[in-house]
Amino acid sequence: MASGPVRRVMTPTQAEAAQVDVGLRSYMLRVYNYMSVALALTGAVAFFVSTSPAMLQAIFGTPLQWVVMLAPLGMVFFLSARMHKMKVGTAQAWFWAFAAAMGLSLASIFVIYTGTSVARVFFITAGAFAGLSLIGYTTKKDLSGMRTFLFMGVIGLVLAMIVNMFLGSSGLQLIISVVGVLIFAGLTAYDTQQIKLAYYEGDSGEVGEKKAIMGALKLYLDFLNMFIFLMHILGVARD
Repeated sequence: MASGPVRRVMTPTQAEAAQVDVGLRSYMLRVYNYMSVALALTGAVAFFVSTSPAMLQAIFGTPLQWVVMLAPLGMVFFLSARMHKMKVGTAQAWFWAFAAAMGLSLASIFVIYTGTSVARVFFITAGAFAGLSLIGYTTKKDLSGMRTFLFMGVIGLVLAMIVNMFLGSSGLQLIISVVGVLIFAGLTAYDTQQIKLAYYEGDSGEVGEKKAIMGALKLYLDFLNMFIFLMHILGVARD
């Protein structure tokens, strides 16, 4: 007796789970794409400024350097507070403007450190970030318990950096850099899990797109801070 191929019929629950999984992958891809383009924009602006003596003089040789250094911080607070009230196009514009402003403030990295060491540390950061973000995405363990510890760690880190601005201690700077790498490594895993959970809360269309931008902003900051602290540890200064 001949029989045809057996077709597997998915239950409604299985079909819904598969749809959510596909939707989650698409959502996370948007988050990573936003983040990657923002990092590329930051790098391009930083490189362009670092190779232009006129731009370097105009920015870092005048009081304008304080505006360039503090503007990204103000933009982060503004985006975090106003994102939910913005239209998607406005949120995107602010996100790209923030990435460009960060490029201006980080141009000094290309001046202080050799191009080879910048590239090496970037790839080290990218590898570490990918692994940590994967852990945050796949782990079944609730990482929300890390939130208070990481938040207090960031506050302590900022205070230590302010103190060291006056002390100028290379030993304290090394400790700050090592602790900074560990804190933002933890934040990478934590933020990835939170971005994933935000997807499960629902919301599509404009709200979902703004969630993706906000998630990209968090991961962008995690990556960039890890990179900067690793540069302090592993970077090779120019002669």
